[in-house]
Amino acid sequence: MNKSGKENLGYWEVTAIGVGGMVGGGIFAVLGLSVELANGGAPVAFMIAGIVALVTSYSYVKLSVTYPSQGGTVAFLDRAFGSGLLTGSANILLWISYIVMLSLYAYAFGSYGASFFPAESQPFWKHILITGSVIIITGLNLLNAKLIGEVEDWIVLLKLVILALFIGVGIWNVDSARLAPSDWSSPLNLIAGGMIIFLAYEGFELIANTAQDVRDAPKTLPRAFYSSVIFVIVLYVLVALVAVGTLPVDKIVIAKDYALAEAARSSLGHAGFILIAVAAMLSTASAINATIYGAARLSYVIAKDGELPVVLEKKVWGEPIEGLLITSGLTLLIANLVDLSSMSMMGSAGFLLIFAAVNCANVALAKNTHSNYFLSLIGAGLCLAALGSLIWQIGNNSPSQLWFLLVMIGAAFFIELTFRIVTGRTRVLPNAKK
Repeated sequence: MNKSGKENLGYWEVTAIGVGGMVGGGIFAVLGLSVELANGGAPVAFMIAGIVALVTSYSYVKLSVTYPSQGGTVAFLDRAFGSGLLTGSANILLWISYIVMLSLYAYAFGSYGASFFPAESQPFWKHILITGSVIIITGLNLLNAKLIGEVEDWIVLLKLVILALFIGVGIWNVDSARLAPSDWSSPLNLIAGGMIIFLAYEGFELIANTAQDVRDAPKTLPRAFYSSVIFVIVLYVLVALVAVGTLPVDKIVIAKDYALAEAARSSLGHAGFILIAVAAMLSTASAINATIYGAARLSYVIAKDGELPVVLEKKVWGEPIEGLLITSGLTLLIANLVDLSSMSMMGSAGFLLIFAAVNCANVALAKNTHSNYFLSLIGAGLCLAALGSLIWQIGNNSPSQLWFLLVMIGAAFFIELTFRIVTGRTRVLPNAKK
């Protein structure tokens, strides 16, 4: 997660935070999953997911302008619904969703790194690289949280340049027959193909965390939210179009853990494979650092709200050490024990639920935010419908994966309920809706 400094942020800086948050590593990790479900309709699947994100960004715009704070999503839910059990559970679900996303990035780092080794040893090296990336970056955060953050903007620029090269070269080799509607999956599978990779869009919400530091926020925030989401929609659709148009679907599915690098091989040869794989490792390493940094601080914010144990409020050397170590430990377990599809489903479902709640928060606060509550109702409906299509698809094809979703949601509720019963620690927030 990009960190906004104390200085005022202008349009380009804020937009870069949104783009960097979305193009953090998700496209490298989940392209193969979308193609597996949507087949030749993968570009449409990315478009559908982007539309859900774009509509939801309306609520974030209105809430960020009216209630600027570093708390972002957590602050919006607390203000709209108070600090009750459901709000606390939703905030913990947000933290868990970030841990799942962090696990996905670590998995992608390991998968792309292992692709340089012989096929028979790739599973071994994948787990070595997953574990090493999380441990090393956690250590860097303990020693100096800014070490990677200082070069993060350059990494974002580098991966955008490489993706532009991938699109610019590959677009000339696209076989339009592979993109024909006859090669698309059914409409429900198209939607599910977009929703299972929805977490690739979630990063736009990071803009809300910068709202206090934005120059001329009422004008800058709307432009930054909308333009960053639209830019990333176009980018993702073009990447998916080139990948599907230049490489047979079955080959993408076989190499789904590192599908983008395999697609680059068809246009740029082995050098293209290496270029994308290295870019993916840099990108996901940067995303691991940014997300682990932000998730640890999110646990601190939630604890300050009285929704997690007080130990997570403590800081050592100015850093929430306990939250960082718990986040990293859970990431190691999930990334090494859960498959890519289940992680993507869990993360996407978690963020769809949270975004539905944020849309509902803007409905509840529509008079204060001067919003068209109907648009936010549409946003909430789209998020819930998207979640329903994802659950339907998983239930029909891999019903055992639904247990991961139930465990994730149940864990958020159980942690909050147990914590309240055992400690009796509750707080009516001063900024909460009475």
